[in-house]
Amino acid sequence: MTEKPNSDAFGGRVSDAPSDNFVYQVLPRAAWPYAQLARWDRPIGWQLLMWPCFWSAALAANAAMDEGMFQPWQLISHLVLFFIGAVAMRGAGCTYNDLIDHEIDNEVARTRSRPLPSGRVSRFEAKVFLAVQALVGLVVLLQFNTFSILLGIASLLVVAIYPFAKRFTDWPQFFLGLAFSWGALMGWAGVFGSLSWAPIWLYAAAVAWTIGYDTIYAHQDKEDDALVGVRSTARLFGDNTKAWLIGLYGLTLVFLLFAYIAGDAGLFAYVGLIAATVMLAWQILIIDIDNPDQCLKLFKFNTQVGAVLFGGLILGLIL
Repeated sequence: MTEKPNSDAFGGRVSDAPSDNFVYQVLPRAAWPYAQLARWDRPIGWQLLMWPCFWSAALAANAAMDEGMFQPWQLISHLVLFFIGAVAMRGAGCTYNDLIDHEIDNEVARTRSRPLPSGRVSRFEAKVFLAVQALVGLVVLLQFNTFSILLGIASLLVVAIYPFAKRFTDWPQFFLGLAFSWGALMGWAGVFGSLSWAPIWLYAAAVAWTIGYDTIYAHQDKEDDALVGVRSTARLFGDNTKAWLIGLYGLTLVFLLFAYIAGDAGLFAYVGLIAATVMLAWQILIIDIDNPDQCLKLFKFNTQVGAVLFGGLILGLIL
C-alpha cells in the first residue's frame, strides 16, 4: 500500500498544486488548508467559471446598446459581482466536491495530500467553510433581479448532481459543463430579467467548451481513475480524443456564432471569435493525451480563450 503523502513534504501545499500562488504569502499557514479546499491557490477554476458570466454580461450589453438602453455602470457592477460570485461558488463547489470524493481522493496519488484525505481539515470544518462560501454567493445573487435569483437557485440542482456523475456515467464532464456554464444565462438575465435565444446559444457553447477542456484535464488522471473506477470522457474517448475535441470545440464556435448573431454583437466580437478559433485549433493540433504536464498546460490555456472572447465582445460594444 502506498504511504499517504504529508502536505509538509510539499511545503504546506498539495502535491497536485505545489504553487507559489500569492495566497501562501498573504494567508497564515493555519488558513492554507481552507485556501486549498476552495482552490484559491489554483485560480484557473474560478476563471473558467467566470468567463461565461462575463461573456453573457458583455453580450447583453451589446444587445442593450442596440436597443438604446445600455448602462455602463450596470455592466461594471455586474462584472464585479460575477467575479466575486465565481470565486465564492467555485470554492464552495470544490469544497462540496472534496467532501463527496473524500474516499476516492484518498485512493488517487495526485489527490491524497489534499486537506480532507491528509486530515488537515475535518469534515465538520469543511462543511462550515462550505456554508460560509455559499452565503457569500447568496449575497451576490441577491443583488440581481428576481428572475436572475430564481435562475441562480435552479443551478444548485446541477451543482449537487455533478460530484456523483463520475460514478454513474462516462460523461461527468457534461454535468460539469451544465454547472460551470450557468453564468452564460445569468449575465443576460441580469440585464433583461428574462432569457432569449442569445443566452441559450451561449450556454450551449459554454457547455461544449467545458466538456472539451475538462476532457483534456481528465487525461492527467485516467490511469488512477481506471484503478478506482472513476469514469470520464477522457477514458471514454481514449485515442479518439482529438476527433472528439474537433467536434466539441467546433460546436462551441458554431453556437457562439449563433449567440453573437442573436445578441447583435459588434464587429470586434467576431474578430475575437476568429482568434479563439485559432487558439482552440492549436490545442487540438499539438495535444499529446499521454503527456500529463502538457494536458494541464492546455487546460489552463483555455482561460486565455475565454479572455479573448470577452475582449472581443467588449471591443464590439465600445467601438
